[in-house]
Amino acid sequence: MMIDIHTHVIPGVDDGAEDLDEALTLLAMAADSGVDTVVTTPHCNIPDEYKNYVCPELDALWRALGREVQRAGIPVRLCRGMEIFATEDMPDLLEQGKVWTLNGTAYFLTEFAFGEEPDFCFDVLRRCREKDFRPVIAHPERYLFVQDEPAIAYEWCTMGYGLQLNKGSLLGKFGRPAQLTAELLMDHGLAACVASDAHSAAQRTTHMGEIRRYLAERWGEDYARLLLEENPSRILKGRELLGYEPIPVL
Repeated sequence: MMIDIHTHVIPGVDDGAEDLDEALTLLAMAADSGVDTVVTTPHCNIPDEYKNYVCPELDALWRALGREVQRAGIPVRLCRGMEIFATEDMPDLLEQGKVWTLNGTAYFLTEFAFGEEPDFCFDVLRRCREKDFRPVIAHPERYLFVQDEPAIAYEWCTMGYGLQLNKGSLLGKFGRPAQLTAELLMDHGLAACVASDAHSAAQRTTHMGEIRRYLAERWGEDYARLLLEENPSRILKGRELLGYEPIPVL
């Protein structure tokens, strides 16, 4: 059974599920496609947009969603997480417990501005590691600086950072540059996991059946299992990531 570590299914808190009905539709869709664990990762720490820091209100929304999932008989387990927008103070936010890590482990999901400067990315990730937190970088294939210089992804991988690819990138939903970069990261053994980054029941959904088949057909069942089951499970348990020997990107 698959684990999806990147979804926007808590209703009404970001640009994901608009209401409870859509959230339950997304979670039922995930279950129908073979997902048994969904990590809820609302956008967090985006200046002038989505704050979503840890607070009683957000915790209550998460718990209420879990109750409704049980009441609806949807066979998925929910875990906490956030997609933390990287800012200078992200290491402090993690240390102070103002953001949810992935299932309470040292792993955290983070994203950058698509046109961010690579030096900033390296610096803020290094400072998070110095505080004993472990980055899982959301959709690196979509960042312009990784598309321009994919060797950056190789450096991140060798530093022990997890790279989470979006299913939509591999399936061509985010344009040719993102797809080609995602394929390159796969071919070089740099991906740690693949997730839905689901936002709605109409587009960017939680259904993982097509990507499971595509990964198995193109890269083999073992690689598909590693990206969709083994490493996501290891992240949620705080264990070391597994992978193939990364191939340098020239």
